[in-house]
This record gives sequence, C-alpha cells and structure tokens, in this order.
Amino acid sequence: MSVRRSITLALATLTATGLLTACGTSDPAADLAAPKGHKDGGVNIGPDQDRIRGKKVAAAADLVPEAIRKRGTLRIGASADASPPLGFYATDDKTRIGSEIDIATLVADTLGLKPQFDEVSWENLFVGLDSSKFDAVLSNVTVTEERKEKYDFATYRLDNIAFEAKKGSGWTVKEPADVAGKTISVSSGTNQEKILVEWSEENVKAGRKPVDIKYFQKDTDYYLALQSGRIDAHLGPSPTAAYHVATAGQSEIIGQLSGAGGDLQGKIAATTRKDSGLVKAYAAAIDHIVQDGSYGKVLKRWGLSDEAVEKSEINPPGLPKTKS
Repeated sequence: MSVRRSITLALATLTATGLLTACGTSDPAADLAAPKGHKDGGVNIGPDQDRIRGKKVAAAADLVPEAIRKRGTLRIGASADASPPLGFYATDDKTRIGSEIDIATLVADTLGLKPQFDEVSWENLFVGLDSSKFDAVLSNVTVTEERKEKYDFATYRLDNIAFEAKKGSGWTVKEPADVAGKTISVSSGTNQEKILVEWSEENVKAGRKPVDIKYFQKDTDYYLALQSGRIDAHLGPSPTAAYHVATAGQSEIIGQLSGAGGDLQGKIAATTRKDSGLVKAYAAAIDHIVQDGSYGKVLKRWGLSDEAVEKSEINPPGLPKTKS
C-alpha cells in the first residue's frame, strides 16, 4: 500500500471513529472529507490541497495597522515539526498542510492580506514574534497567564492534551498520583511541560515519587522511546496523540485533560506581540469565518469539530502561573 493511501485511510479511520476529536463524538459521515478525484474517500494529504478560501471583509481588514495593510502580507510563524492533523508535510514532503495552516489562511484572506508562512522550531516561534519577524503565530499555542505578559491572544480552538502509552499498558491517568515515579516525555516550552512539572512537584509535596521528565522535540523521537520502553508515556496535544494511536496501532491514550489544567478549559489562540494593534483584527476575522461556516468546514475536514469555539476571545483566562 502506498504511503499516501495508508495515511489517507488512517485519517479516514480517525474521523470515522471520533479519535481526532478531543471530547464527545461527532457525525462521522459529516466529518469525513472526500475531495473530488480521491477514490480513497479520505482526507486529501497531497500538495494540491484545494483549500477553503475566504474573501476580504472590510470591517476586519480596517482593524489591521496601516503599515501591514500597505505591505499586503501577513507574516505567519508556524512550527516546522510534523504534528498531524495540526501541521505536517504533504506527500511531496515539502508542502505544509493541516488545520492550523487552513485556519491561518482563512484569517489572512479575511483581512485582505496574502499569507506568508515561515516554519521554524517551537521556541523560535516566540523569538520571531519578539523580533517582529512574524505578525502572528498560529501553531497550537495555548493561552497562559505568563505568555499574556508579552503577547496578545485571539482564541480559535479549544485545547486538550493527552497521555499516550504503549498499547496494553493497563494504566490510566486522572491525577498527579497516577504519574508518580513514572518516566514521561514532553516537549519543552509547552503548557504540557508546565502541567507535568507542577504535577511532579505536587507528588513530592505529598510524599510520592517525582515524575522523571524526558524531553523530545520531534514526534518520531518519542514514538521510538515509547516502543523501546525508555519512557512510560508521552504528554502532548490530544489531536496529535489520537492521530498516532490510529495510524501506528502500537499505543493508546490513557488520559486526557484540559491544556489549562484541571480547573479551566484551555484555549488555542492566534498570537501576536503585546500591543501590536493586531489582536482585534484577528478576533474579528475569526468571528467572521466562524459565522460564515468556513471555519467549521476546516475543522470537520481535519476531524476537530469538537474543539470548535463559538467566537474568538481576546486574552481570556489562561493556564495559571506556577505557584511560588
């Protein structure tokens, strides 16, 4: 079976079983994408995406600072890591596709700007914002109270995270005590890391063993570590974990929680420098694509309908700061 066909069928399986959704269930018939000319009947992961596009909306475009309107481009930072269905490479191994790219394109269209993507490592997304290299980052960034000190946020998706373990582990995670003494990997600089560190500290205070935290920036690295037994589990975004579970067939999700911790629903947001003058434009663009239905079509295409928001929020409550 070709790589393209196997991944396409895996995406179809994910959507049909609801594994790509963060919570609840959705209508598999409605969520399954079937682009014309694709006999597989699954999501198109080829370079010719035939993306859902939007049109300029003056009310939103007028909120964009004049210098950017004159430039005519929206410089968007995105993670270069392969994290399907959020952002990954098409079958040509060079074209970036995924839900984050589709939503960012719709936002740029609505603002009357040409999207200009630059893929960099996760930590360099924020470096790019700080240096004004990027106007925005749309790359699964969670709103946190610490980040709000330097950046403005316009939400566009719910955020849920998941623990992924080797298949048949016989282990579930619901609270800090469940990970005491376990070896768990996470990507550095993420809200997942912050939550895991806090859980480990809570275990120590309660007289339990801390978590042995390992760091992997690439999905392929933690996949290998998981299968070889070097780690007990990995904590990452729910959509990515669900995708890997369904495509590889060697792991399972053993626990899910909000990306903002136990007491608050996490939110994913378009991110920009503090007081750059762009956040209201992003929120207006997101509200428009939600209302015109194009946003919903994108989420259905990638199996993320249950992570939809009804409207964009500017700088809502985020993952709390670490208690000192």
